[in-house]
Amino acid sequence: MLQKEINISDYNYFLSEEKIAKYPLNERDKSKLLVYEKSNIYKKVFNEIPDFFGKDDLLVFNETKVIQARMEFEKETGAAIEIFCLEPDFPSDYERIFQSKNECSWKCSVGNLKKWKSGKLYKILNSEKGDFILSAEKISHDSISQRIQFQWDNDFYSFGDILEIIGQTPIPPYLKRKSELSDKERYQTIYSKNKGSVAAPTAGLHFTEKVISEIQKKGTKTDYLTLHVGAGTFRPVKSENIESHEMHTEHFIVSKYNLNNFIEKSGKITATGTTTVRSIESLYWLGVKLITENDTSFELKQWDAYNLSQEISVENSLKALLNYLKINNLENLQASTQIIIAPGYKFKIVNRLITNFHQPQSTLLLLVSAFIGDDWKKVYNYAVENNFRFLSYGDSSILIP
Repeated sequence: MLQKEINISDYNYFLSEEKIAKYPLNERDKSKLLVYEKSNIYKKVFNEIPDFFGKDDLLVFNETKVIQARMEFEKETGAAIEIFCLEPDFPSDYERIFQSKNECSWKCSVGNLKKWKSGKLYKILNSEKGDFILSAEKISHDSISQRIQFQWDNDFYSFGDILEIIGQTPIPPYLKRKSELSDKERYQTIYSKNKGSVAAPTAGLHFTEKVISEIQKKGTKTDYLTLHVGAGTFRPVKSENIESHEMHTEHFIVSKYNLNNFIEKSGKITATGTTTVRSIESLYWLGVKLITENDTSFELKQWDAYNLSQEISVENSLKALLNYLKINNLENLQASTQIIIAPGYKFKIVNRLITNFHQPQSTLLLLVSAFIGDDWKKVYNYAVENNFRFLSYGDSSILIP
């Protein structure tokens, strides 16, 4: 059972600026790999990770694609305004909003907001089909974001096209630099497919086609789901205990194929990254809600995993979701999760985790602690002492409890 009074200050370590990787290595799979295996810790190179896979394993990836979510506008006064697209508003789903023509609206964060009192911002876009104008207007706001309407006068271009033309890669704020052309490729996994993330699922940045191929040759099955990573992944825990921290909501999609694999490979499932963990573990609880409450909203709230019944088997939970898809003639389940995975959480589906090294006092570090207990301190001390590179562009680890 979760201890809601967990003090975030207990999940701290000293991370010096020089330990933070500002750029990726030239070769993705040449990063260091910390191996935590049943309390033993040692290091390898990431391209040796196939050694840890075998015939009956399932390796799961998040195939979300990072969008060029940051746009720079300039007022007539010369003041620079940055608009960061966080989440679709209208149309409300990712696929349709990227296909929108002429107008759409997003929930956004705005840099230098005080300088933008009212009115529209304009930007001239240069394209092969001629110049055209993009405008941005504030419609409303809440405590987290501004609702911005975008309009443009060129039917040839969708909003997805516009982001590709003028958008910038939303690299993490702790890199303390502007995005560069190389980030457009390197802040993206090689298997990224479905547009929607404003932050990369960074555990996957180390994988190359060769590494994945070698894992598959071992007889390991690979599978892909989609969770669109929100900017909330960078939100620090500002409260002293986690009970007062509000987790961000993220949207994810799983298929009947995914669900069948999770049932078939139970006990042998490796998740690539915390986003994949959040998706897979949330599925169990959504199945429990379907069975016990007939809840078909498929929205998992922050504390649901600690308040719902723990007695339903993984197989029965996932089969309930499969049955729902079958009855409703659906191939995919679209859901959202606000789950907080912290010490006291009992993992239901994920058995092993591939992940980078996370910020001190972050919810991602809480997840790692939930997975391997207090040994997280041993892992992070080892990483610091052995000059591992930290955070999004940093080195990797495989955690085998």
